[in-house]
Amino acid sequence: MSAPLYLRIRTQLEERIRSGDLPPGARLPTEAELREQHGISRATAQRVLHELAQAGLVVRHRRRGTFVAEGVRQENLLRLINPRLRGPEIPGRHAVHSAAVVPAAESEVDLPGIGGDTPVTQLVRMKFDVDDNPLALEITAVPFALAPHLLDEDLAELTMMVYFGRTGVPIARSRMYLDAVLLQPHQAELLAMDTTTPLVRQRRYTWLTNGELAESGAYLMRPGAMEFFVEHSVLAEGDP
Repeated sequence: MSAPLYLRIRTQLEERIRSGDLPPGARLPTEAELREQHGISRATAQRVLHELAQAGLVVRHRRRGTFVAEGVRQENLLRLINPRLRGPEIPGRHAVHSAAVVPAAESEVDLPGIGGDTPVTQLVRMKFDVDDNPLALEITAVPFALAPHLLDEDLAELTMMVYFGRTGVPIARSRMYLDAVLLQPHQAELLAMDTTTPLVRQRRYTWLTNGELAESGAYLMRPGAMEFFVEHSVLAEGDP
């Protein structure tokens, strides 16, 4: 069953906001413009803009219009933890800080079941907002034997699940954890933070069909830069 029209329109606008195509302060179409563009009723146009405002993505001003909100960026937590996501987990500019083959014992992430002398390819990547402020630090480690040519890829935008699918690596399952941690000094420097402020870390483990570890990753997310939400539709089938 396809999503209701109002939800499809809202999702399109939300994606433009999150991608930066509609930056903070940008004006959204008015209710009248939405009605003309999509052939929808006034009530539907109102609902689209109202729900974007409720999500904190836009601010509505009487007689002036609707504008993309300034301040804290909002991210759908379900999107962030989706192991099948195609494309970067966090929209915005991505940059490779380092990429190298190291012994598993020297990796910055845990590698359960991997011997300390086993070579792994470790990627350290930065995520930035539209003003080029650091949002998050991503650390990913993959056994070298699984991806011997990984360093030949365009690493800034690479998503590991897409790469595994393209190279025939048989992935079976993935598990996510969220916890609070303190940064190591070099990590704090990259995120322009101190080492005494806790932040949210998302850990991800991905296993092969034979039960062996395929990937270990961690996102260290700068506090105050993003708000995370989970949203579910509560409409019953047949509701408008």
